[in-house]
Amino acid sequence: MATAHEILSPLPGTFYRRPSPDAPPYKSEGDAVAVDEVLGLVEVMKQFSEIRAEVAGRMGPFLVEDGDPVEPGQLLATIAVA
Repeated sequence: MATAHEILSPLPGTFYRRPSPDAPPYKSEGDAVAVDEVLGLVEVMKQFSEIRAEVAGRMGPFLVEDGDPVEPGQLLATIAVA
């Protein structure tokens, strides 16, 4: 049975699922995820911090939309770990 690993925002700011507006998302629900893969970005005052996977598994749903404001500790997404 798979367990869900939570991806939390480390910072307050704006969450982005893609590296630029015209680029595809880093990951979509159902995609395979490797340890240390980039899942998204949090922007604070024009500085971007990468959100990286701490575990390998399969990408679960994102709970925030691209461009949404986020708070520290807010749940962004989950990874299903076998």
